[in-house]
Amino acid sequence: MPLIALGLNHLTAPVDLREQVAIDADGTPPALADLAEQPGVEEAMILSTCNRTELYCSVSDGAEHAPAAWLHSRNRMTPGRLDEFLYRHTDDDAVRHVFRVATGLESMVLGEPQILGQVKDAWRAARSARTLHAPMDRLLQNAFAVAKRVRTETRIGTGPVSVAFTAVRLVEQAFADLRESCVLLIGAGDTIELAVRHLMDRGVKRLIVANRTIETAQALVNPVGGYAIALADMPRHLGEADIVISATASREPILDAPMLQDALQQRRRRPMLLIDLAVPRDIAPAVAELPDVFLYTIDDLQQAIEGGRRSREASVREAEAIIDLQVERYLAWRRAAELNQPLRAYRASAEAQRDALLARAREMLANGRDPGEALEFLANTLTGKLLHTPSVRLHEAAEHGDRALLDAANRLFDARGQDT
Repeated sequence: MPLIALGLNHLTAPVDLREQVAIDADGTPPALADLAEQPGVEEAMILSTCNRTELYCSVSDGAEHAPAAWLHSRNRMTPGRLDEFLYRHTDDDAVRHVFRVATGLESMVLGEPQILGQVKDAWRAARSARTLHAPMDRLLQNAFAVAKRVRTETRIGTGPVSVAFTAVRLVEQAFADLRESCVLLIGAGDTIELAVRHLMDRGVKRLIVANRTIETAQALVNPVGGYAIALADMPRHLGEADIVISATASREPILDAPMLQDALQQRRRRPMLLIDLAVPRDIAPAVAELPDVFLYTIDDLQQAIEGGRRSREASVREAEAIIDLQVERYLAWRRAAELNQPLRAYRASAEAQRDALLARAREMLANGRDPGEALEFLANTLTGKLLHTPSVRLHEAAEHGDRALLDAANRLFDARGQDT
């Protein structure tokens, strides 16, 4: 049963395409159910973040193209539309990819810790949807252990390694005195929480957090002395902001050009720096065309991130050595599990036949039949049923000269070592 990892990420597809195929938390359960119902798909998990959308599937032989076909169909795209942007890993390469993603080796910011939590969320969603069985569930459990070991035994996570940190560093470069700037943050998830911490570390005094649920925003900013507002009230405060950092799960843009034009009029041509860390994007692309606005998307941070990646190349090699070893161990377990399937099936069949015959023997006793007759019926009938199929196959092997099967039977039943 082939294992497939299929997807697109920040290296293979632009942000406008990634936002088209992104699947939010609310959309994941029905998407999982639909994917798992595709012919040939035995197991399924969906990982969708700002930098990637990936499908992990176990499929039956001949159904290797089912995940890609589903992804096109779900997004109402012509078959093949995504092919040039997709990567596809199979079996051992798919296992290695899962481990690399969980450890942050495939992230825009090398070694960033948030991805492990996102993989765990995807695993929990698939478990809740009952689209995982033993093979992929074991794979994800191994991925979590590998990520923990890599973070413990290497320096891959040394130093600040988040998109939020990179965004704040970009802000520092743009403003001579960040402490006197007003920063508006939109959202209240992990990325915004990290951004708040980094901004406070740099002495920012005026901090506004806008969120759909104002209580969540208040819980985020109250400890640091910031100001929380409801998302609906954001246009009234937008003109105060020198810097806007946005990272929500909205399917539609939150900031558009008319809204920014009103804010710019209030600011009297004082420039604004906007950083959109969301996929789908929170800030409409047309905003970039406005005067006195400097808009950066998550893809624009790539150059700033690359320097930190080069400084951790030695740790990458150490992490890859750990991953290679664990890939082999998982594949060995998977091979053993697949080889044990015939034994499990045979045992289940034998137990079903035993239970059925035992019920008949008890019925005989209940009807007053002699106990010896009932025992003889049970023993002879069960022996005959258990030996019927193997006997037929061995007779056929003898007739056709199938020495391989006959030798295997001798080893399996230890026939030559038994007393006659």
